[in-house]
Amino acid sequence: MRTRRAMAVLAALTMAGVGVVVAAPTPAGAATTAVTCPTGWGSLPKTAADADDGSLTDIRTGRHDCYDRMVLDVPTAGTTGIGYTVHYVDAFVQDPSGIPIPVSGGAILEILVSAPSYDPETNAVTYPGHGGQPLPGVDLTGYRTFRDAKFGASFEGVTQVGLGVRARLPFKVTQLSGRLVIDVAHSW
Repeated sequence: MRTRRAMAVLAALTMAGVGVVVAAPTPAGAATTAVTCPTGWGSLPKTAADADDGSLTDIRTGRHDCYDRMVLDVPTAGTTGIGYTVHYVDAFVQDPSGIPIPVSGGAILEILVSAPSYDPETNAVTYPGHGGQPLPGVDLTGYRTFRDAKFGASFEGVTQVGLGVRARLPFKVTQLSGRLVIDVAHSW
């Protein structure tokens, strides 16, 4: 009798559009860990003043449980930091030409890093980016937030990158020794 009543209640809830979730048992010995995603990053511009000279040598990306990550390597930079501005823009425009560069996604983060993609002493290329082209070696297939990444320019000691993301999501910028790290959250 109770089983019939429980089934009737379950059927009524299902027909009413109320979701009922039944958790499957966890296999013996399997560890369960909940992922807690950081909050409070915000989507306002983030900047740091020029502090050290160095040349950009690589840009790479990675996927994490709560965010997608882009890392800009500036290994010749000292411990005093790397100058940068990271902010959302309506359109990605190449500096200084003013040529618009299409970047896929629901929003565009412009990354300006105070590190040329060449050696200022010799003019030898240190990062092989070309204006308006995808970033060399960066494949964003399977990313939850990142959609596109284009090289803008490297002009007067500043390198410009356009990062297309799914939507205008919170992000944070962290400096590590010789690296600038940009994390964009998967959700608010």
